[in-house]
Amino acid sequence: MKILSLYIMSFFYIAAGVMHFLKPKGYLKIMPGFLPFPLQLVYISGAVEILCGLLLLFPVTRSAGAWLTILLLIVILPANIQMAVNFYQKSNPYFWLTILRLPLQLVLIWWAWTYTKQ
Repeated sequence: MKILSLYIMSFFYIAAGVMHFLKPKGYLKIMPGFLPFPLQLVYISGAVEILCGLLLLFPVTRSAGAWLTILLLIVILPANIQMAVNFYQKSNPYFWLTILRLPLQLVLIWWAWTYTKQ
C-alpha cells in the first residue's frame, strides 16, 4: 500500500508540474503580487514539482525528494493564500474550497514526510 501511495504522490507532482508549463495563466493568477518575475516563478515551481515527483520514484533519491517536496509545499503556501484572497474578493462561490485547501497543505507535508526516512 505504501508503494502505491508513493506512486500516486509522484504522479500528482509530475502532473501538476507539467500543468505549470501547459497552463501558466492559471498559476499566474494566484502568484502573490510582491514576487518579481511571476512567469519565471511559475515555470521554476513547475520544474521543481516535476523534479520532486521524479526524485520520489527512486529509493536512492526518495528521502531528498520528500524533503524537497516539503520545502516546495511551504514555499508555495503564499500562492494558496493569494488564491483564497482572490476568490474572497471576487465573491467566488468556490471560495470555501480555497479555505479547505490551506489545511490540505499540512496533509501533503505529512504525506511527503512519511517518505523522508526511506
